[in-house]
Amino acid sequence: MQRTVEEGRGPVRYGPPAPGPGLPVLPELSAVLAAAAGRAHAEPPGGGPALRGAAAAYWWRRGLHVEARCVAAASGAQPLLFALMAAVGGDVLLPRPCPAWWVPQATMLGRAAYHVPTPAECGGVPDPFALLETVRRVRDEGGDPRLLLLSVPDDPTATVAPPELVHEVCEAAVSEGLHIISDETWGDTLHRPQETVFVSPAEMFPGQVTVLADLAGAYTPASWPAAVARCPLTGHGAALHARTLDLLTAIGAVVAGPVAEAATYALGEPEPVAVRLRTAAALHARVAAAAHRAVLISGALARPPQAGRHLYADLGPLRAGLAAREVTDSMELEEYLSARLNTPAPGGHRFGDEMATLRVRIATAPLLGATPEQRLESLTSAQPLELPHVARALSTFTQAFDELR
Repeated sequence: MQRTVEEGRGPVRYGPPAPGPGLPVLPELSAVLAAAAGRAHAEPPGGGPALRGAAAAYWWRRGLHVEARCVAAASGAQPLLFALMAAVGGDVLLPRPCPAWWVPQATMLGRAAYHVPTPAECGGVPDPFALLETVRRVRDEGGDPRLLLLSVPDDPTATVAPPELVHEVCEAAVSEGLHIISDETWGDTLHRPQETVFVSPAEMFPGQVTVLADLAGAYTPASWPAAVARCPLTGHGAALHARTLDLLTAIGAVVAGPVAEAATYALGEPEPVAVRLRTAAALHARVAAAAHRAVLISGALARPPQAGRHLYADLGPLRAGLAAREVTDSMELEEYLSARLNTPAPGGHRFGDEMATLRVRIATAPLLGATPEQRLESLTSAQPLELPHVARALSTFTQAFDELR
């Protein structure tokens, strides 16, 4: 069984970061952080009562049974996933493609990580039958698979897996004794929340699923690292939570005091936060749809983006045009498009796809404008695609793809 092997090509071996919103920090959120700047006492490992309570209430509002005692917070999703992985133990299974930051956590722990193909209609979850076959083969070869990672609203594909598929995947994982970590960072960035159904795996199998959310997905700037996790309300979940807190303590991954105050405020979803959430998601939805149209018109492929601030394009049909530009794999595609678009365009190898594929994740934030003022104008405009700076950015983007035909 060939396990995942990280690639060493490129200026940054592990990465890239998740797509940012490209928008100025919400003033009300900045005010909370500034007011807490003089706070001298540290946040305890796993988060203080206020932050954990706010996270529990946040999940309660979404129909998930949570108590503050089963919530853990950390200074970012990476150390939190690292601690959870270490607490669960064993080998890791994950979809192909998957978020770029997942495999490095397993690598640092010395754990084997095995990619499982995703179904044709979406990313973020493996094909159920392929999952069962992979588990069987890993065990036959002496492996110890114990953990499955999922991202239903997904990075990098920007898709949302349908509930029936999520249930099938989780049922298969539970039948094999796997614990599930559901990365729901992008759960509050749905482009059409009234039309797209997102059901958390923890709603289906609450005793076997831990939920993880990086608050930089929708609530706080990436420069204020904070993430929260909900462990199951079971004996096993309590032990997992306790072990996770031990590990967070050992690596010092505590949320900074002022950041904890801002995160607590944001998780309460007051009106300014809720309005920014809706308007930002709607803006990125419109820009992503325009970028998706441009990709398809060029002859490339991409699933329609349903969440997040990105889309995932397959330029395989444009291989001849790319070869004429000496682009033959995803690393060369990353270098070419990053230079052509003047913004990072990470190749599919960053997300676990084979180097020979010609896939790339495209962020929508660079299309919103070059300055904070332009991006704020894009956010508040009734017709953002008609703004000159957005129209120019989309024209440059479209031309970059058209010239490959």
